[in-house]
Amino acid sequence: MAGAQLLNNPFEVLADYERRSLAHVAGLPEQIDAPGMWRGVAYRIGDHRLASDFGEIVEIITCPPLTLVPGSQSWLLGVANIRGNLLPVVDLKQFLEGERTVVHENTRMLVIRQSGGDVAVLIDELYGQRNFHDEQAEDSDRFDASRYEHFVKKSYRLGDALWGVFSMSVLTRTPEFRQASV
Repeated sequence: MAGAQLLNNPFEVLADYERRSLAHVAGLPEQIDAPGMWRGVAYRIGDHRLASDFGEIVEIITCPPLTLVPGSQSWLLGVANIRGNLLPVVDLKQFLEGERTVVHENTRMLVIRQSGGDVAVLIDELYGQRNFHDEQAEDSDRFDASRYEHFVKKSYRLGDALWGVFSMSVLTRTPEFRQASV
């Protein structure tokens, strides 16, 4: 209790919390900056396990109510009001595979940046953070000859699962994705 009395202002209290919490995470700075390691947000679309770079994902949200947009592609599910901002919502599975995502309790949306404003993409399931090492890299031919080929240029094998690195920045620059009107 005496140590807590020495903290005179809110900044000192928060700095103390940070110092104590980091003391319990052994090796974290080394893991973050480890050479040959790639980290990303992992998720599933249909039968495909994918991961996207943290820098491409603005936030992860549950599925909010949507307002339909007349005259749009079937994969544009509508717009959602996210904290006062209207975001277009795309069913990524329908865009890539032509099959609509069945929304359930594990379904999430990844908010990604694109020129002109953010957009939310619907995914089947979120797995969270995954770390991959160079020695787990594998040929990404499972994604060849499909719509995923344009967006997945690298893959990693983790146990029995093949994880494709899906580029959200390539997705948002794709003319078809940017043209959602019919």
